[in-house]
Amino acid sequence: MPAWSGIKENILEIINTILGKPLGWIMYFCYNLVQNYGLTIILFTLISKLILLPISLMVQKNSIKMVKLQPEIDEIKKLYAGDKERIGEEQYKLFEREGYNPGIGCLPTVIQIPIILGLIQVIYHPLQHLFRVASQTAQSLIQTTGQLLNKELTGNSSELQVIEAIQNSSFTEAIRETGLLTPETFEKIRTMELDFLGIRLSEIPSLKTPNATLLIPLISGLSALALCLYQDRNNVLQREQGKLQQWGMTIFLVLFSLYFTFLVPAGIGLYWICSNLLAIVQLAILNKIYAPEKYIDYEARNAKKAEEAETSEEARAKHEEERKLQLRERDDIERFYDTQNKLVVFYSEKSGFYNYYAEIIEYLLKHTKIIIHYVTGDPEDQVFQMNEPNLVPYYVSDRSLGTFFAQLDVPIVVMTMPDLQTYHIKRSVVRRDIEYIYVFHALMSTTMAYRKAAFDHFDTIFTVGPYQVREIRENEKKYALKPKNLVEHGYGQLDRLLREHEHLPKRDDNTKMILIAPSHHPGNIMESCITELIDRLYDAGYKVVVRPHPQYVKRNPEFIPGLESRYADKTGDRLVFEGNFSSHESIYSADLLITDWSGVTFEYSYVTKRPALCINTPMKVINPEYDQYENKPMEITFRNVCGISIDLSEVSNITTHVKDVFERAEEYRQTIDTFMKENVYNIGSSGQNGAKYIISRLLKEKK
Repeated sequence: MPAWSGIKENILEIINTILGKPLGWIMYFCYNLVQNYGLTIILFTLISKLILLPISLMVQKNSIKMVKLQPEIDEIKKLYAGDKERIGEEQYKLFEREGYNPGIGCLPTVIQIPIILGLIQVIYHPLQHLFRVASQTAQSLIQTTGQLLNKELTGNSSELQVIEAIQNSSFTEAIRETGLLTPETFEKIRTMELDFLGIRLSEIPSLKTPNATLLIPLISGLSALALCLYQDRNNVLQREQGKLQQWGMTIFLVLFSLYFTFLVPAGIGLYWICSNLLAIVQLAILNKIYAPEKYIDYEARNAKKAEEAETSEEARAKHEEERKLQLRERDDIERFYDTQNKLVVFYSEKSGFYNYYAEIIEYLLKHTKIIIHYVTGDPEDQVFQMNEPNLVPYYVSDRSLGTFFAQLDVPIVVMTMPDLQTYHIKRSVVRRDIEYIYVFHALMSTTMAYRKAAFDHFDTIFTVGPYQVREIRENEKKYALKPKNLVEHGYGQLDRLLREHEHLPKRDDNTKMILIAPSHHPGNIMESCITELIDRLYDAGYKVVVRPHPQYVKRNPEFIPGLESRYADKTGDRLVFEGNFSSHESIYSADLLITDWSGVTFEYSYVTKRPALCINTPMKVINPEYDQYENKPMEITFRNVCGISIDLSEVSNITTHVKDVFERAEEYRQTIDTFMKENVYNIGSSGQNGAKYIISRLLKEKK
């Protein structure tokens, strides 16, 4: 205890030096101005509010920006529901555009804390701060007073006890005769009035000794209530809150004010009361200087809220649907964990990803009795409609995925989602020897289209071709990683598309068909040159099909309708805007693909053996260190194998480039076919190869 007491005194001395002394000078100025302790605290509170007014103005402007941005933030949350990373990125862009700083709103509270701490020190050390008595002299006075009172003066109230002793006629002369104080200072202390309106400001209110100081906590609670009620109606942010949230905060602040002012001297409580009341005045002034109504269209916002209220029934129905999904998810997770002796789990992010596993799974179902446990994040995934007794699907949402993966207890987990162990999906903590297998859902390079550590925590990679093997081995060497098990697998989606393409009916139309299918990253064809492409290709007599990326359409729902309106007189047989992404007929019927950095280039050219024309829009780069690898990314290499690539400045000559590509179509067909066979493993039998690997590992597990 003595050790802690010493530490505590040192901490208080540091606070007194850092915070108490600067605030003490302000209190000293105020006291000499009004010669009344209570009025000094009130004046001090007023000065502190004036000093902080520029910060309050900054907060007011910042809050108005937040309210203006809220409708856009709500739209972003709807548009990218479930994608927390993308929501964060888009919100950051909004904040940057409007100059909004999320941290500014905390400044008044952050500044208030040191003011209160410093003020406590000022009130507990009036000799040093109000009367400018040196610290050593104050200590001597404390010792002398202790001797007169026949007790040791310690703790925060020692200087206050010195003042009370000086004002006590029994000790006045004895302390005066010590000569520690100048006559002028001694007289000021002797005549100092620590009471204000009958309340002893140096006392801490207590229910054990009821007196007038109990009015301080009571008035403090009432002032907090008045402030909260006023802010709920007039603060630009708080008026946006729901009634439940407003009352919750009001009750909290009232109770906090009551509790806080029972812990500190009544003088601090007086400061707290004045601060609350002056905050009301300050808010009224701020709303005059920066009136929210000048910057926020409340009429439009209220109309939107009314419209949303009209659709409350729809919202309730949606909530009920979400509740049903949660119950279904809970049942699926329980069913999964109740199943014993599970051997293999496939995880799919959403419906459609089954296509990347299909060749493997169908071979396993046909040639083995292995039960495949298929976990999907999409309640509408196609696997729920498949009548396969040995393919058991489960729905697990993003919110449960982290916990679900952490508790897995199976020999093999197969995934198409990279970045294992980097974000919310981690390796199991229940079973450490699970073999995590990665299956690619694109024919891309591993060094540019994925994050740097995307595959570092997998045990086995089902590689598409030798270029991925070279890249992964180089990455392992570069970062001293444990070598992974690389299986020469291939690409199941390509095998399936090649089979389907053989049975695709030939087009009756002899007009050359050009498909424009860009990616969705910033600066893509839709944003940079789509109208010029359409105009020049259409006027040259080609049939033009525009198929934007689904993610681009999702983010820009008005863009395609705008294009359709612009080309209303041309839309028809030779100009088509495609919005049905479930069908791939247009992709594999086109005579030429025009794209930017989309991965569809590989699948289109490999399947059809037809050329592609790539426009050099800004590159789609996920790993900015891609150029530090010896092996050049396939996305760059393939552009001049499958056809040609041109800069944006050459789009004006697009018809000349298209004509040249068509004239060399046979040459490209042979080049593409050769390139595919050199860079893709097990064409036509990837599923069999991948399935046999899984079977061999399970047999080893069984032994």
